[in-house]
Order: sequence, then structure tokens, then C-alpha cells
Amino acid sequence: MAMEIERKFLVQPGWKPQSAGTDYMQGYLYAGGHGPTVRVRVAGHKAFLTIKGPPEGLARLEFEYPIPPEDARHMLASLAGGRVIEKTRYLVEHAGHTWEVDVFAGHNSGLVVAEVEITHPDEPVVLPDWVAEEVSFDHRYANVYLSLHPWPEWGSGKGAP
Repeated sequence: MAMEIERKFLVQPGWKPQSAGTDYMQGYLYAGGHGPTVRVRVAGHKAFLTIKGPPEGLARLEFEYPIPPEDARHMLASLAGGRVIEKTRYLVEHAGHTWEVDVFAGHNSGLVVAEVEITHPDEPVVLPDWVAEEVSFDHRYANVYLSLHPWPEWGSGKGAP
């Protein structure tokens, strides 16, 4: 059984990548509220279909399958309802963990979020000095939510520009 356990943080303003990133486009074919989601993602020259279960704390089931990139682009164009997330992902090594820093573009331009996958919910993580507030339990920072409610439209809420 595949399990994803991750923590998510906002990134301090002014963070700059130290290496090349990978461009991502992703959309949701099914987003069942508090239930499962079905995502299509193009990451560089690869593509994936991912099914995620509802969150249980920091953890949730995740099943990911490679698919032809042409199929993924067609699904995004025809089945994602125009709600596509665009971002560049940078991998950053810090204190024994690989952090994924997502710099959003398109409808969520200006948002920068860092995630770190852990092996169990209580695993200690040394935070880099460039992370800010933890948003692991704020549903608004989930990509599926951002696809429906882009960050700049949040108004004066937390994290708004």
C-alpha cells in the first residue's frame, strides 16, 4: 500500500533557486471534496495519473502510474475543465531530507510553497531558514483547492499577496 506523509510550508519572500527546476502542469479529473482525487500531471517529459485518498492527518493513500505525456496533455486540455496548475518544482537537500519547492505560475503566480515527505507523522524535520509558516493543515494550500480557488483571489486572507 502506498502512503504519502508530508508537511507543507510557505517560503520566505526572496527565496531563490540554486539549481534548475522541472516545469509541472497538473489538473484534476475528479476531486471528491473530502474524498479521493484523481490527478493528471505532466512533469518535464514524463506524465502520471495519480489517485489520492482523503487526508488522515498528515498521511493519505497515494497511487501513481506513468502514462504517455501526449495522453496527459489531452486529458488536461479536455477533462480538467481549464483548471490547470502551473508551477516549477525545485529539489533542495537539507538536513537529510529532500524538500520540493514549488514556485507557482499562471493563476497562482506569486505563491511559493515547500513540501517535505516524511516516513511517519512524528518524524523530526530540521526546518531550513527559508521556510515560513507551516500550512500542512490548511486545505487552501492543497493543489486541488488552488486549481479551483487561485491564491490571488483569496483577498486579504492568510497568504494572499
